[in-house]
Amino acid sequence: MSATRRRSLRVDDPLGAGDERASSRPPSGERDDAGRLRDIPLGEIHANPQQPRKRFDDGALTALADSIRERGVLQPIIVRPSEHGYELVAGERRWRAAELAGETTILALVDGELDDAGSLELALIENVVREDLTPIEQARTLAVLLDDLRVTGNALSRRLGRSRADIVNTVRLLDLPDEAIALIDEGTLSKGHGKALLAEPDHHRRRSLARRAAEGGWSVRALEAEIARVARPAAPRRPPHPDQCAAAARLQDVIASATGCEAKATPHRRGFQIILDQAAADRLARILGGEVAGQ
Repeated sequence: MSATRRRSLRVDDPLGAGDERASSRPPSGERDDAGRLRDIPLGEIHANPQQPRKRFDDGALTALADSIRERGVLQPIIVRPSEHGYELVAGERRWRAAELAGETTILALVDGELDDAGSLELALIENVVREDLTPIEQARTLAVLLDDLRVTGNALSRRLGRSRADIVNTVRLLDLPDEAIALIDEGTLSKGHGKALLAEPDHHRRRSLARRAAEGGWSVRALEAEIARVARPAAPRRPPHPDQCAAAARLQDVIASATGCEAKATPHRRGFQIILDQAAADRLARILGGEVAGQ
């Protein structure tokens, strides 16, 4: 596909129409290299080491490569100048698929004004909004923006179109044990499982529950039910009524008198629990006209 045809494409800025930097840029024909849309040799581009996405689905890459062979790269990637060519800011999946498709160049928007914070923010928008990161990759990326780059929760919520509660709950997945994080990251457990595990206050039990949920193929509801079952305190037993205690004492005396052996009777729910030794049990059975089972 010709470079002329590619340059006729409209650039959809991942930062959105509200970004002042994007809205203030002049048309591409009036720019220098920085801020300009151009074809760049794939070999001059290297990945951003701070890129939150670490894994790419081979099948999805192959499908995108087939599309690129037929139609070219429809959406430019974004890069910034570096000491050894250009550093990828957003569009790593398209860059990899273009290589797979046998392309030698790729359409790119060169932005020389981005600092590390701007680069990471672009990468976040590119990946979280348009590509399906794992919940753990999302959590790590959001944590960097909130903790390291000091982006406010409200600003992040507006930029991503997600509620603050969802953002906070996603970041909290990083509070889970490493084993649980790994199970969510590999897709064995879901984000819903992770949120359920956060309801369990004991860190060691979180690990055990995550392992059992993965091995047993538990649904999120099943995991929540198990956590609630253990967390629910046992109802305290009411002390027996004084009349029931007096009746137990009389029953104990009657049995002891009849068998000539010690017996113990205590209130139990709506009745009584009687404890006898073997000799007392044999004598009581004979009195009642039967025998102790097993004799």
